[in-house]
Amino acid sequence: MTQDSERLSDIVSRRKFLAASGALGATALAGCSGGSGGQDTTEASDDSGSDDSGSDEETEEPTEEEEESSDEGGQIAPLTADGSSTVYPITSQAGSLWNGNAPADDEEYWGPGQYDIETDKNMADYWAGLYGFEPSGEPGTPPFYTSIGLNHTGVGLEKLERGQVDIGDASAPVSAEFPDRSEEELEPFTDHIVAIDAQPIVVSQEIYDAGVTELTLSDIQDIYRGEVENWSELGGPDRDIQAIGRAEGSGTDTSFRNNVLGDPDADMPGVDSRHGQNQQVKTVVTEADNALAYIALAFVDDSTPAIDLEIDGTLYEYPDDFGTLDYPLSRALHTYTWDGTSEKEASFIRMLLHDYGQTMFVETADYLPLADEELEEQLGLLPEPTN
Repeated sequence: MTQDSERLSDIVSRRKFLAASGALGATALAGCSGGSGGQDTTEASDDSGSDDSGSDEETEEPTEEEEESSDEGGQIAPLTADGSSTVYPITSQAGSLWNGNAPADDEEYWGPGQYDIETDKNMADYWAGLYGFEPSGEPGTPPFYTSIGLNHTGVGLEKLERGQVDIGDASAPVSAEFPDRSEEELEPFTDHIVAIDAQPIVVSQEIYDAGVTELTLSDIQDIYRGEVENWSELGGPDRDIQAIGRAEGSGTDTSFRNNVLGDPDADMPGVDSRHGQNQQVKTVVTEADNALAYIALAFVDDSTPAIDLEIDGTLYEYPDDFGTLDYPLSRALHTYTWDGTSEKEASFIRMLLHDYGQTMFVETADYLPLADEELEEQLGLLPEPTN
């Protein structure tokens, strides 16, 4: 077993560690747009991949004159993000703790001494202070708030391009999301990789209990191509297969088509329904007795069991082998910024790329932290701290 897979096996049981932390900064967000760390009520459309939530106005980016302060007491405008439901567990938890701005002696949520950080500053005060942002002077109040929305990759990248958010969360590269665009058109999308995700295949509990605990990649291809339609053909019960897909335009869907079917635009006539977010897919699989779906690693639990997957003669067992970069369905998770990276954006992303962020937000979401070499490369893409 590789070091990476051992790390995932160790952290897969830690998912509940931050389950209650979303409330930490909830009261601090009153009056801010969106909702960092809490459950966002926005839903992407199931079929088109377009955003029909009507939430663009709420997350509208301030004008250049308003960028440094809002109308309320000169407060710095919130850092806004939207997009991938796969990346959402990382950025929303980070945003919640940022908004709570825990003191340095809070070893559960901050505790800088645990991460080779020497400071007596509150959490958000420290990271924002690296780029010259001053503390608010109010206990538990950060220099600026965060507001993290929930949609899918295509929506997040489109909002980023329109100037409606600072960060576009994406679970697929922008080149795969917009394959018809030229390199010049894609150049303003500034990529920051913050974690690695496997892409497990999950089934309804009844199917798993009936003995379907392992499939081949060929089986998965046949299901989504509409060539296998009954679980009895795969050693399961005589029951129709309900094949669930993500919305077209979601990074999870783009990555699945590319990794499993060999083309990000591959047809999938076997899909019975599509859903805009991982959370929605999880609900459908949990409530059904015949479903199969592809989903982000952070959403696997006892109610949506992941099956083992044989690919090219190698068996990948959950969870031991799903945290290794050798797993063929692994993919990078991105936080895109537009036409470079501002100091406000850099302060938040730098936190995600530090040991603190990789441990608190990446590992606890059951994603794979970046290797040291990749971390150094990603940190090198950010503006240098001014303090």
